[in-house]
Amino acid sequence: MGEGRKVRFLLCARSLAIREKELGANHPDTSTSLNNLAVLYFSTGRYAEAEPLYVRAVEIAENKLGINHPSTQTIHTNLQLIRQRLKQP
Repeated sequence: MGEGRKVRFLLCARSLAIREKELGANHPDTSTSLNNLAVLYFSTGRYAEAEPLYVRAVEIAENKLGINHPSTQTIHTNLQLIRQRLKQP
């Protein structure tokens, strides 16, 4: 993994930790941070690590924003994509 990618992972993980601490584990912004970290895992082919982050992000977004909110729909789409990748041989 390149140095720039390592930095992006560290920053996303730090952002998630800060948002969980300051805003709470079920805040919509925490959901956004979960999605962002999952996107990085997805982009590096680490699908199994991305899926639980997407699941948690969708749960938060659905509960706090509703199922029809654009952010919820985006995260849900991302989760569907990761599940398709996990099913591929």
